[in-house]
Order: sequence, then structure tokens, then C-alpha cells
Amino acid sequence: MPILRSVCPLDCPDACSLEVTVEHDRVVKVDAGAGNPLTGGYICAKVRKFPEHLYSPERILHPAVRAGNKGEGRFRDVSWDEALDLLSGRLAEAKRQFGGESILPVSYGGSNGLLSQDTTDARLFYRLGASRLARTVCSVPTRLAAEGLYGRMPCVAMEDFLHSKLIVMWGFNPSASGIHAVPIIQEAVRRGARLVIVDPRATPLVPLATLHLAPRPGTDLPLALGIIRWLATEGRLDRTFLERHATGLEKLLDKVQPWTPERVEAETGVPAADLETFARLYADSSPAMLRCGWGQERNRNGGSATAAILALPALAGKFGVRGGGYLLSNGKAYGLDPLTAAREAAPPTREINMNRVGETLCDGVQPPVKLLFVYNSNPLATLPAQRKVLAGLLREDLFTVVFDHVLTDTARYADLILPASTFLERYELSRGYGSMVLQEAPAVVSPVGESRSNQEVFGDLCRRLELTRPGEPETDQELRGAILDAHPQGAKYREGLDASRIAHPPTGYAPLPFVDFLPWTDDRKVHLFPESLDRETTGGLYTYRPDPASERYPLALISPASGRTVSSMFGQMWKGPARIDIHPDDAAERGISDQDVVRVFNDAGEVHLAARCTPAVRRGVLVIPKGLWLRHTLNGATSNTLAPDSLADFGGGACFNDARVQVERMV
Repeated sequence: MPILRSVCPLDCPDACSLEVTVEHDRVVKVDAGAGNPLTGGYICAKVRKFPEHLYSPERILHPAVRAGNKGEGRFRDVSWDEALDLLSGRLAEAKRQFGGESILPVSYGGSNGLLSQDTTDARLFYRLGASRLARTVCSVPTRLAAEGLYGRMPCVAMEDFLHSKLIVMWGFNPSASGIHAVPIIQEAVRRGARLVIVDPRATPLVPLATLHLAPRPGTDLPLALGIIRWLATEGRLDRTFLERHATGLEKLLDKVQPWTPERVEAETGVPAADLETFARLYADSSPAMLRCGWGQERNRNGGSATAAILALPALAGKFGVRGGGYLLSNGKAYGLDPLTAAREAAPPTREINMNRVGETLCDGVQPPVKLLFVYNSNPLATLPAQRKVLAGLLREDLFTVVFDHVLTDTARYADLILPASTFLERYELSRGYGSMVLQEAPAVVSPVGESRSNQEVFGDLCRRLELTRPGEPETDQELRGAILDAHPQGAKYREGLDASRIAHPPTGYAPLPFVDFLPWTDDRKVHLFPESLDRETTGGLYTYRPDPASERYPLALISPASGRTVSSMFGQMWKGPARIDIHPDDAAERGISDQDVVRVFNDAGEVHLAARCTPAVRRGVLVIPKGLWLRHTLNGATSNTLAPDSLADFGGGACFNDARVQVERMV
């Protein structure tokens, strides 16, 4: 049986190289491969089980049109020509009758390579004059915070954790997302490094930690500001570094003054003594590494919280030594933009925030959305205000297209479904955003059924609608060439890819910030108080918005990533049912015992599922995993039913963790 090389493009910082065993044009095994030095040796269980996804009984094998009521999931197979004729006709009709903005593409790019999103698809929707989607459901406030402070500066390599004397994991759980950090952290601790974890839950690495800070959800901002205040008050700011490399210090220090340890404790639930222990440990340790995730982002204060957290390495002078600084995302380090292959600029059409898709579909916007095109996404399972999304999908006057691998929750409400190929069935070019690698992978098997790639289908639609122009890139290799040619280092990228299917960004594999390069801001300095973000932020940058809890709904509901899904991908393989984690004291106050069926509710709806009483979550916090499908609960609703469609302080980010609820035992 041949063993072929591939690359995992799924939404994870590690970007694993893969070895795929194929028998009779069928994948029988997926395992770790050579190429990415970070990931050799093992891969996550999710991708190891990828053949189950590839050949799932729920795989969409043929184009099909709805044959029953919306939501029944009954379809009649048609040919690709019939499907694309129908779809191109509907697109043209929507544009003619209601204008291009009546077309809304809904997609999310976390699990896609450089060819499968923002190439031919962007070309189609831009030229149709469709509504533009702001893909803000994840990472945008965090990205904007990082860019505001440091520009698109690359971060420290994960392997450099081995040189650290202190590792801080803030809002990041590598046991669920980015598992190759786990053995590196374990080895660093074995060599004497201290570990601090900031998370409302006791994640799997907590037993190794010197300190676990468990703030109430949404209070990471005052916690970070309190740490900064301690550093300033105790004279532990690195003034020499800051005078040379930073601006905005005094404005930031004005913002931290109210956040005494006692006030921080009252707001966050983190004891003042623990705050001071952490701050002192961070100040005293060198090298000190901060691994910032995205958990702190998913609330009303998410952008400012991230900015305050990422300011810490500059304030305490942790850069310039191997094993010191921070790691967030290296996705921008490559400078590669798939939109360069679209050969079309974004039109000045309206922009729809992804978190407000449900509201947009329901609330009579003008022009109304008449055609919804869903690809690389499962909005019914992943967007907030789930009941609004569902109500929109049920509209009989809305023509919904879903282009996906399997029959997702959203696909069941479609009028037309199209079978999409997976990354093992098409050519792809993928970059890591944790590990610093760019990799390419051809298809290793033929497409299952009649599945086709994104770039192929959107290119075909452009031709049918007469939106193509001579000489535009359309094939995989033409798109690859267009993306690489648009970068000054494109020839170097191509040389590495052609030789070994792997290349590194211009900064190299393990760059050292403030040694190999300075921040990628205009003046090459750290902007501790970015004026552009201050103007955009609700109430001003670093301004805390209070907890939305009420007497009626006092509990915070969070939905962290799990080891079972990538967002909602692979949900059809999880047989469930899901459970809700609750602290034993919160359960006892409500007469709830382990395994009891409970009702979790607020004004937006309710979710029914069994309880798991565990001290792994702090008091006042409930946990329902991210990525659940409707089938995984007892009443066909997930935590997204309870999540508000309010927005973070800047960047239009999601506020999933601002859901405030009550829970009661069901008789």
C-alpha cells in the first residue's frame, strides 16, 4: 500500500505534516509525516480518524435539491450541470431583482488552505456585488490587538519554550487545540521551568502548574491591568527597553491606576495574593514566555484584554532572549494573500458581521437577503443567537446553498447541496500559524462521489455567469503561481516547495523578535496605547465593561474547544450526548446531582442535557463544549442558543462567553 505525503490545513496552529496510507484509491490510515519538524511523531486523534469523516455515511456524494420541507434533510440527486445551471440562474435572478447585496456568502477560513478560500470564490462574489461578510466569529479582536501593538510582527517559535524559565498559558488549552505544545511544555517543566495557567477551568496541564489563576469569564482585562499596575508600582517595568522600543506608556499607566489588587480580586475572583505572586514571578523570571490564546477574546472586553496581555512582555522586558516574548499567531509572517489570485478588489457593498447573520436573515434589512451561499462553514452550529439563525434558514423565500463535505445541521435546511472535496482529495497550499512552515500537498485519492474543490466550483460559476476575464488564474497551479508571484520572496518560496514541498517565511523558522527584527509598526516601536484602537473601542481602549450577570441569570456559560471537533467539523462522528460541567457547590445549591438532566436557560432559549459535577470549573461557571451539533443535546439546541449576538469592544468579535444563564434540575 502506498504511503503518500500530505498536510493538515485544519484550524490548529501546528500545521502537521501527514503520511496517508492508500489502498485501491481509498485512504485507510492517516498518521504523522516528515516535513514540519514540530509535528513529526504523532498527530491528534481528530485527524487520525479522518478516514471516518472521508467515508462517513453522511458524506454528501452528489449535488442535490430539496425534496421535502426545510430541515427534513430530504434531497433529490441531480447532475452537476443541473445544479450549477440552477444556482447560476438563481444568482443572476437575485442580482437582477434585488441587487447584488441580496446575495450573502457565509464562510469561515480557519480550516482552509490558500487555494480554497478568497481566490475564485472572492472573484465570484465581488463581481456579483454581493454583500461582504466580516468573518469576525473568532480571532479578529485578538489579531487587531496584536497588530495595534506590534504590527504583523512574527512571534516566538513554539520550540523555544524549551529555553524558558517561566511559561504562561493565558486563554489557551493545547490539550484541545495545538497538542504539540504539550510535550514541549512538559519537557520545559522537567528542566525546571515554572508554568502558570490562566483559565476559568482546570485544563489538563494544571497539575504541572506552579499557579493556576481562574478569573471569571470576561474579566481578563482587569486581571491584566492589575498585573501591569503591580509592575509599575513595584518599579519592575523595564524602563530602558520601553524608552528605546515603545510609545504610549503613560496613557496605558493612566488606565491601570484604578486596578488595585483588592479591586481586581473583587471583579475577577482571583485572590489578590495570587495576582501578586504571578506578577512577581513574571518579573523575576528570564526567559519568560507568554502563550496567548483566544479564550480571553470571546466577550465584551476581548480586544482590550488581549492588548493588555500582549503588552506584558514589552513592559517587563522579556524580549531579546531565546525563550522570551510571546506566541499568538504567525499566520501573517508569510505575507501571502490568496486575494491576489482573485484579481478583483472588494466592492463598496454592505458588510455583514458574521455574528449578526441570524439578525440579518430575520430583521428585514434592505435589500433583503434572498440567496445565502454557505461554504467552509456550518453557521447553525457555530454562530451566536442560534434561534435567529434557525428562523432565517426556515424562510421559504430564502434560497440557501450549502457546499460541504457532509450533511451538516445547516445543510439540512438547504435548497441545494453541493459535495465538497476534503483536503486529501484536492491540491492545497497551507501555512502554519503556530509553527513557521508553508507546505503544499497534492491530492492523495480521487474525490469521493462527485465532490469538487472550492476553486473548481466557483471558477465554473464565474464562467457560467460570464464574469471571467482573459488570462485570469483558474487551475490549481495557476492560482498557486499567482499567490506566490505577488510576494517579493515568491521565488524563494517556490524553490523550497518545488524541492521538498516545504518552505519557511522570510524571517526563518525560529526568529527572535527585537534581535532579528523590530515590530512591524510604521515606526518600528511597540504601541502600548494604539490610538487607532482607542478610537474604535467602545468606551476607549482598556476600558472595562462590567459583567452582564443579573440576579435572574447569575451563571457564566462558556463554550471552549474540545478534543472532538475542529469548530463543528467532525460533529457527525460524535455520537454524544454532550454534558454540561458544573461546580459541585453550584450544583448542590440547586439540588443537582451528577448525571441529572438539567435545563440551562436565559431569555434567548434553553438547552437540555445531563450534568457532570466537577471541581475542574470554578464556581459560577458552566461549560458546554464548542462545536456541538443539534443532535448532541436532548432538545436540539446548543450553547449557541444562549449566546448573545452582542459584539466585543472592537473588531466586531463574538461574545459567546457573555452568555449569562440559570440552571435547574428537570423533573
